[in-house]
Amino acid sequence: MRHALDEENTLRRRGDPLTVKLDKVGDRPSGEMQHNAPLVQRALATSQFFGAPPATRRSSTNSNVPIALGIPAVTIGRGGIGGESHSPGEWWMNRDGHLAVQRALLLLVAEAGLAEDDP
Repeated sequence: MRHALDEENTLRRRGDPLTVKLDKVGDRPSGEMQHNAPLVQRALATSQFFGAPPATRRSSTNSNVPIALGIPAVTIGRGGIGGESHSPGEWWMNRDGHLAVQRALLLLVAEAGLAEDDP
């Protein structure tokens, strides 16, 4: 932010210099889950069950806090599509949101040990 401010003030042709006030609005500590952790493997399996390609990636999500505290956590799809995250133009459309609920329930059942193994 300060670098961009300096750049803009260097390009300024008239008027007072621009200023910026930085306010911390949140704290999302981070951590890392092992890809072979049972919860991660179950989450990947539920994705595959619903035809979504299983994938892992890093992101700023509500899972960051428990992971930082050593509590296993994953963030799974919410259904729908969206764009322009974390901006005034952020949007989301609930497309197939019911599948996200089903996926979450399947992960819950598997994590609770209530799912039967294939014979």
